[in-house]
Amino acid sequence: MGTLIDRFEEHDGPVRGIDFHPTQPLFVSGGDDYKIKVWSLQTRRCLFTLNGHLDYVRTVFFHHELPWILSASDDQTIRIWNWQNRSLICTMTGHNHYVMCAQFHPKEDLIVSASLDQTVRVWDISGLRKKHSAPTSSLTFEDQMNRANAAQADMFGNTDAIVKFVLEGHDRGVNWVSFHPTLPLIVSAGDDRLIKLWRMGDTRAWEVDTCRGHFQNSGCALFHPHQDLILSVGEDKTIRVWDLNKRTSVQSFKRDLDRFWVIAAHPEINLFAAGHDTGVMVFKLERERPASTSYQNQLFFVTKDKQLKSYDFTRNVESQPLVSLKKLGSPWIPPRTLSYNPAERAVLVTSPVDSGTYELIHIPRDPSGAVEPTDIKRGSGNSAVFVARNRFAVFTQSTQSIDIKDLSNATTKTMRTPVGTTDIYFAGTGHLLMITPSTVYLYDIQQKKQLAELSVSGVKYVVWSNDGLHAALLSKHNVTIVTKNLEQVSTLHETIRIKSATWDDTGVLLYSTLNHIKYTLLNGDNGIVRTLESTVYLVKVKGRHVYCLDRTAKPNILEIDPTEYRFKLSLVKRNYEEMLQIIKTSSLVGQSIISYLQKKGYPEIALQFVQDPQTRFELALECGNIDVAIEMARELDRPKLWSRLAAAALEHGNHQTVEMANQKLRNFDKLSFLYLATGDQEKLTRMAKIADHRGDFTSQFQNALYLGDVETRIQMFKEVGLLPLAYLTAKSHGLEDEAQSIREAAGLDEDQISLPQIGKFVPRPTVIAPTYKANWPVKAASHSSFEKVLLGEIGGAEAPEVADDVEVEEVEEGASQDLLGHEDEDEDVAGWDMGDDINVEEGADVADNTVSEAGPGTSEADLWPRNSPLAADHVAAGSFETAMQLLNRQVGAVNFEPLKPRFMEIYQASKTYLPATPGLPPLVNYVRRTVDETDPRRILPVIPHDLDTIINVDLQEGYAAMRANKLEDGVAIFRRVLHTLLVNVVTSSDDAEKVDHIIDTAREYILAMSIELERRALGTDTPEKLKRSLELAAYFTVPKLEMAHKQLALMAAMKFHFTNKNYSSALNFANQMISNGGSPKLLEQVNSSFFHSFAKTFFA
Repeated sequence: MGTLIDRFEEHDGPVRGIDFHPTQPLFVSGGDDYKIKVWSLQTRRCLFTLNGHLDYVRTVFFHHELPWILSASDDQTIRIWNWQNRSLICTMTGHNHYVMCAQFHPKEDLIVSASLDQTVRVWDISGLRKKHSAPTSSLTFEDQMNRANAAQADMFGNTDAIVKFVLEGHDRGVNWVSFHPTLPLIVSAGDDRLIKLWRMGDTRAWEVDTCRGHFQNSGCALFHPHQDLILSVGEDKTIRVWDLNKRTSVQSFKRDLDRFWVIAAHPEINLFAAGHDTGVMVFKLERERPASTSYQNQLFFVTKDKQLKSYDFTRNVESQPLVSLKKLGSPWIPPRTLSYNPAERAVLVTSPVDSGTYELIHIPRDPSGAVEPTDIKRGSGNSAVFVARNRFAVFTQSTQSIDIKDLSNATTKTMRTPVGTTDIYFAGTGHLLMITPSTVYLYDIQQKKQLAELSVSGVKYVVWSNDGLHAALLSKHNVTIVTKNLEQVSTLHETIRIKSATWDDTGVLLYSTLNHIKYTLLNGDNGIVRTLESTVYLVKVKGRHVYCLDRTAKPNILEIDPTEYRFKLSLVKRNYEEMLQIIKTSSLVGQSIISYLQKKGYPEIALQFVQDPQTRFELALECGNIDVAIEMARELDRPKLWSRLAAAALEHGNHQTVEMANQKLRNFDKLSFLYLATGDQEKLTRMAKIADHRGDFTSQFQNALYLGDVETRIQMFKEVGLLPLAYLTAKSHGLEDEAQSIREAAGLDEDQISLPQIGKFVPRPTVIAPTYKANWPVKAASHSSFEKVLLGEIGGAEAPEVADDVEVEEVEEGASQDLLGHEDEDEDVAGWDMGDDINVEEGADVADNTVSEAGPGTSEADLWPRNSPLAADHVAAGSFETAMQLLNRQVGAVNFEPLKPRFMEIYQASKTYLPATPGLPPLVNYVRRTVDETDPRRILPVIPHDLDTIINVDLQEGYAAMRANKLEDGVAIFRRVLHTLLVNVVTSSDDAEKVDHIIDTAREYILAMSIELERRALGTDTPEKLKRSLELAAYFTVPKLEMAHKQLALMAAMKFHFTNKNYSSALNFANQMISNGGSPKLLEQVNSSFFHSFAKTFFA
């Protein structure tokens, strides 16, 4: 505001008159170069110039309807121009001195002009309008002939613009003249320091009155567009406001050094601009903010007619005038504040007149129009607010004091205020906020004590929340939110002036600027709610409606969409149910809300808004959702995205996804190194075969080095002709025969070869733990609260399966294999001799990989047994004896030999060793599972092989053993699971439930496998053994196994009973398999024709 937008510099000399077109993007200017220029606001250029005046052009004005421009000049003429065809259409002469001003009437075909010949002239241009208006078909032939000959008549003195009135009364030259917008009145200002008011009739015009007060020449005067006021400026450095009805001065404003020359009114809003010697001043006459206050579902406000009304928010009904306030203060100065007392149904109204006055008025119960109040208590004071049911406070700025008064207006207490206090506001019963230019004070009236203070500059208004816990301190460009104890919560800055504010029922502050309604949360997050066409003053928010008062003090209801700020509020309060409801029922989508969620650290919630694959990929990587990232990478299928996915998956220890991404990228070197790092010997061997098939010797050497395959390296060196390297490799690995054959092939003797000093060969380390079977454990990957709500609403989707199914090369001709030569999984169940594979549907109890992170610690092993009653923590500390005693007491364990591997695993994992200076022992570092704990009484060690590892690795191995018919291995695996669970820790009730489920699962599988092993070992040599074997085969189907494994047991039992001619039981097992469903191939075998035909024949 107040900044220069553009400059137009084509005039030579001063520019004296400017006018904007009321509807077109044009303005016209006239200056001392005798020229009139029409400019375009869009192109910022002069469109054309009108030449004709012979002296300075004083004023220019557009016609409100016709394409005319009116100009007044020192050449003593008034001219009318058509700006569309750029021609002069009329020249009006009659003044015998400079014409200082000429204006069109706002509605009629009249022009008024002022001249230094001391006259004001009114011109009738109705003939000119008829002459230059478009002809219609209703005109007679004679009328059309008269219009055609009208121009010729002008040459003989017949003019189309005639003088209707000549107004004489000024003693010196007249500088300005203006029409009233609606009444037949004219105002003029002259060098005789007088402002004269004239009235027009049909046949005559006369002087009504004169306004005296200027003591220098008056340069301009005009009527107020909406009120019965006259505004004038003069060389006495003043702006004066006059009462149109009483012709008396109402207000005046004086500058110290600058003379005023011109004044103009805004065509729509209540603003005026006055030009002076050094610039332009924009101002308004009175405060446009209506005095108002709200209580529960009622709004009390003062209208422009100075009448007190109420508005019901529940019924949206405005009441009749309750009380007339016309006698309060000046008739042209509206009340400033309003304070309501619901207990006494009374209001306190303050006015700035006479250095501040207030009135205590009781509102009648039954409004019957704008009645004059009868029981009025008056007094002087700048501010007055109720502070209790029967007390109110009056602040007087001149004495810097506050008087506490009762309802009879009697002073009961007087207090001094801090120096510089400008205003007071209610701050709860018995409390006040005192405002100074730089500080706000919270004051207790009863104790006469200052409770708190806060440094906030320029506070103008205070708005309390509905619950009274927070207040908004509004400054010109700042909003500061504080608690009821004056503790600052947040603050924000606006470049546009802040006009008003109100609180939503949810605790969100809505505030208005000149052209927007905005919101801010308690944490300072803010945004725009809607755009305003005109300035409003907010009073209440109710759902999707904002109740406000406009500048004419009329209640309005504005429709808003609170979705955005309610969503952000739900995010702050972690109300995830409401957030999910908002996401499902609204169209809250946009880059701003996504950026907000990312900024606040909720990319997983932002992911719910986005459909664009690229954006979803970025958000998925940010929140660590590898599954969604895989899905989007597959959809987009760009090498760069696969590369980024591989890097992100590697950070999460998800080497299966890293493997898949590198397969998509055909990045063989990284795949080889990945298999080396994870210890996958089989896939590393296949990578060597692929390198050999591709003919890539570098990759062959690299894979042979990873595999420790000396023979392959030697052979490769021989193939590429690098015999010295082949000989050196053979010699360094002790392959003397191979080295000799190479030397002989090169035709050299051993004496001719000089070898460097060769150290001892270090064999390739063997793989101990098969880490390639599962992704690396990571920090607890439990769902966020929002994700839990989301999963509860829509159900969890299965994660995309990462499979090694990318074909790169054919290792052997005609073979259908993937990159690593994986063949059909039917081989997995070949041991059962059942044909096609059965897809095992994993149970819903399988959870994500989670393990507690290791963190740095000090020598603290002695603390662990004291801090925990769990055997696992005693084992980690090396206190095996106490651990065994605990297990004996807790679970009755007596044989601890099977637990020895588990004891050693925990004990070794609880420490790390850092080599020290040679000769000194290594530094021991104890690894905690309570990483962030600082209390020594709560420090506990990390326990390896945690619950999620058991679920995702050990159980899967057991299932695979069952599927592959490796029952002895399966029994060992499930027993190991039980041993591991026996010495482990759980941290939540959910984990305890998982442990119970795993124990039940392991028990059932051990029982089932043991039964089948017993049957196989028993044989069928004798009838007794056959009978027992048939019983065991039936018992094999009883334990609670996974459905796919249950089908395997039923198939085995069915075949065994069928082979031994127990057809009834075999048919029963077959029916169970069909009712259970499962693999189509398996069911096809059950339904095979030979079996049913045999069964039907037997039972027939």
